Amino acid sequence: MIQLENIIFLIVAGLGIGLFVWQIRKIRKNILMGRDVDLTDNPSERINKTLLVAFGQQKMFKRMLPAVLHLFVYVGFLVINIEVIEILIDGVFATHRVLAFLGPVYSALMFINEILAALVIIACVIFLWRRNVTKVPRLASGVEMRAWPKLDANFILITEIVLMFALFAFNIAGLKLVQMEGGEVAGSYPVSQMFVNIFGDNPTSLHIIERVGWWFHIIGILAFMNYLPSSKHFHIIMAFPNVYYSKLLPKGKFTTNPAITHEIKAMLDPSYQPPAPEMDAEGNPIVQRFGAKDVEDLTWKQLMDSYTCTECGRCTSVCPANITGKLLSPRKIVMDTRDRMEEKGEHPAIFAPNHYKELGVERVETTDEKTLLRGYITPEELWACTTCNACVESCPVNIDQLSTIMDLRRYLVLEESAAPASVNAMFTNIENNGAPWAFSPSDRFNWAEDIYVPSKN
Repeated sequence: MIQLENIIFLIVAGLGIGLFVWQIRKIRKNILMGRDVDLTDNPSERINKTLLVAFGQQKMFKRMLPAVLHLFVYVGFLVINIEVIEILIDGVFATHRVLAFLGPVYSALMFINEILAALVIIACVIFLWRRNVTKVPRLASGVEMRAWPKLDANFILITEIVLMFALFAFNIAGLKLVQMEGGEVAGSYPVSQMFVNIFGDNPTSLHIIERVGWWFHIIGILAFMNYLPSSKHFHIIMAFPNVYYSKLLPKGKFTTNPAITHEIKAMLDPSYQPPAPEMDAEGNPIVQRFGAKDVEDLTWKQLMDSYTCTECGRCTSVCPANITGKLLSPRKIVMDTRDRMEEKGEHPAIFAPNHYKELGVERVETTDEKTLLRGYITPEELWACTTCNACVESCPVNIDQLSTIMDLRRYLVLEESAAPASVNAMFTNIENNGAPWAFSPSDRFNWAEDIYVPSKN
């Protein structure tokens, strides 16, 4: 029979899920601000990559300790959600442990659930220790990791611990009540059984604790879900589509600019007909830039990358430019892209953190220009990149930081002729000599004459 508690639950759940859907629609609109690109080829290869990298956490295991701890949290998140589904069904239909009819399967699920919940608490405590006591450099260094990102990470870890304790309170109090009533326990609860007497034996108090634990856990889940779009933990949702649509070409292979490709084909073949220019919503042709100056010049996949970033710092920690003191931080490139996209589009999140501008400390001198290039990311940062792909290889969710860097550099070169003097000299040599060096093609093999000594015989 539907009671007042169930009506309240329906209202709370409806508001929580509705607010989350509203945020997701805004995020989708922001991502589609980028240029269109077809990434639907080779679905079998994409599914395989998703299973290995997103579900299988393949890239995480390059660093064993955080990988194992993250595995506890990740698997715990997946399995514990089975109990969340049960809580939702119970809340809607006024039932209690509706999945208990599964018998031994349910007992095994609850057993694994409790073990994983305990491991989640342990892992989160160790993660808090690593962030705030031992201060792992990639999690604490760099201007972009001060203020909000650090607060966000600590808040999420503490929230996960509190949610697990609420789940245990619900299980312990419910288990004690069933034992006192002489009923049959539905499921197996190895951790809760150890603490079954912790709340005493007052039925009224136990019932209150059981209800508080139940409500706190489900409301906490709904609140956590709506906090995700403001948090680096949004990757627990975005990682799967981002890996599916990730680059399948060899990492060292660069893409060509379609506008330039069409021009060259038209020059070589007068009969070639370039495709009609893309139109905006108002029917006006979209300006095709050579490279990217702002977020709408990037592809929707590059914008999706920025929402998927875990801010773990693996990309920056392996970047040779950053290691040697250059201005480049691949993590900052991704975070700046997200900040600029939300500044120009519709901010989807309840909270509005600004990862770089709010800090009051500038690593590099940016301008007041309202574009991604120069307004957020400076040419000095871009030209520090060696295009080695170390950042792309290290990213656990297959973000392609290099593609954004290259598109911004292409704009500097092709639209503004703003390459460094050394690069311009290389361009001149290639044009005049067919090679990056300032030597005539006729002198190209002079080095061989210097080392070859003819035999006197």
